[in-house]
Amino acid sequence: MVFDYPSLPREFPRRYVPQAMSLEWESLSPVFEELRTRPIESRERLEKWLADEDELNAAVYEKRALTTINYSRQTDNEAFKEAYSDYFQELEPKVKLASFELEKRYASSPARKDLPRPLYQMTDRVRDNAVSIFREANVPLEKEDAGLAEKYQATMGAMTIQFRGEEKTVQQMFKFLEQTDRSLREEAWKLTVDRLLKDAQKLDEIFDGMVGVRNRVGRNAGFQNFRDYAFRQRNRFDYTPEDCRKFHDAVEKHFVPLSREIDKERAARLGLDRLTPWDLQVDPAGRPPLAPFKSTDDLVAGCAKIFREVDPQFSKYYDRMTELGLRDLESRKGKAPGGFQDEFTELRLPFIFLNASGRDADVRVLLHESGHSFHSFLMRDAGLPLYYSGQNLPSEFAEVASTSMELVGCEHVEGTFYGPEDARRSNREEVVSMIKLFAWVATIDAFQHWVYTNPGHSAAERADAWSSIFMRFQGLESYEGHEQALRHRWQRQLHLFQFPFYYIEYGIATLGALGIWLRYRRDPEGAVASYKQALSLGCSKSLPELFRTAGLPWDMGEGMIEWYSRELRSIWKSYA
Repeated sequence: MVFDYPSLPREFPRRYVPQAMSLEWESLSPVFEELRTRPIESRERLEKWLADEDELNAAVYEKRALTTINYSRQTDNEAFKEAYSDYFQELEPKVKLASFELEKRYASSPARKDLPRPLYQMTDRVRDNAVSIFREANVPLEKEDAGLAEKYQATMGAMTIQFRGEEKTVQQMFKFLEQTDRSLREEAWKLTVDRLLKDAQKLDEIFDGMVGVRNRVGRNAGFQNFRDYAFRQRNRFDYTPEDCRKFHDAVEKHFVPLSREIDKERAARLGLDRLTPWDLQVDPAGRPPLAPFKSTDDLVAGCAKIFREVDPQFSKYYDRMTELGLRDLESRKGKAPGGFQDEFTELRLPFIFLNASGRDADVRVLLHESGHSFHSFLMRDAGLPLYYSGQNLPSEFAEVASTSMELVGCEHVEGTFYGPEDARRSNREEVVSMIKLFAWVATIDAFQHWVYTNPGHSAAERADAWSSIFMRFQGLESYEGHEQALRHRWQRQLHLFQFPFYYIEYGIATLGALGIWLRYRRDPEGAVASYKQALSLGCSKSLPELFRTAGLPWDMGEGMIEWYSRELRSIWKSYA
């Protein structure tokens, strides 16, 4: 079924916000004002106020999600582009100011102390933090930042490459890097890089604008730099920038040598003295690329079979998304890059966005994003209010949900997408991707720390810093003769542009996901049960508590990183 928002079921009708009310500021303003002025001196009144505020926030966020999804699906659609711009440039700034007034009302209510614990302990902490860092002067700056993010989306979405008589998106070009013909891989890589470099200066200028705006936001809120502000903004109560630095060091010590061992083996098997960027995706044994599916229908059907094997409840959730058309999977011109899962908060239904092109990686990405969707469904079934669900989730645990399902699902690719030999090959590549992920997380996170703790840097200094950090953490590939490609490689990482400081979460979450996966291999039922129990809590508990509920240690230190590097090395060797 094709995605059709108006046809989706409305199973949770509004009780406070008028059902037919237009979600424009003229209509929303009186509702915010009523909440701002309503008496909330008793526990009963405050709980009713919270429920009504929750409903209002769900309606507003749903508009945000739909606007983002529509524009991401068709960045060249003028109506969607205008709606996206109107939301982020006009409506959201007003909503942020009005929402802050509600945060202050809650924070100052004497009835807070009478709310049941531990139900409200997390929302207390998050709301107090939001009030402490909010500055009205930052609202127009965040609007400016959103406008720059829109320019980035449009720039990347418009990129196409003429390759052997056909127009291809950047995402569609990646599959040619898996071909056994080295000259074809080189041609595809160079054409793609040439196209990206044509807009390198434009992307530098967009990012310069973002860095300047974000640094001002941080200073306005009383922080020395945007990095320190972002940690508070992202509710990072349980770890610090210093913990991230130690994570980087541990990855360099334990995962980078393993990553380079993998590259050394790759070069030897390919018969190469040195690896180039177009040698990193091809099968080192010279086999043709894995071809798990011919169409996105095949991709959807294969993952459906996997989830039937993993858990009947997940299978039910997945089939429900198929019935309702809650996915857009094909790569095409005008579509934004990347992949994500978002949530329609009023409908309490997830949506998955991908750029699939027939690659083995597409299977893993759909499994990954499906994990996010199962998180949404489990919170829905638990009846959690909005402030304990979806967009309020700590990313460090949201990514446990997705990465765990990616790893667990890959245990079942044999008989769905592959025969025994190709399944073994796919699983080995999955293990390699996990090893490489730690190095990439450290690269992106260390780069962000440098960017925002070195204010006033030039684009050239930023490229120098990126190159140095890249060489610290990455493998053995050589960029000799292609130095400009290396210096601008970071521009393809959309998180740097759209979600600043969202990346260390992948590293922390992967430590948790590895724990669930390793348990699943010996105790499938127990692993799935703990996983579901933890996901159903939403963000009603702290990060350490969520990890413990899932049967995982809360630990991003060197000991845990060293242990997982040894485990992954052993599994990688077993697939040889």
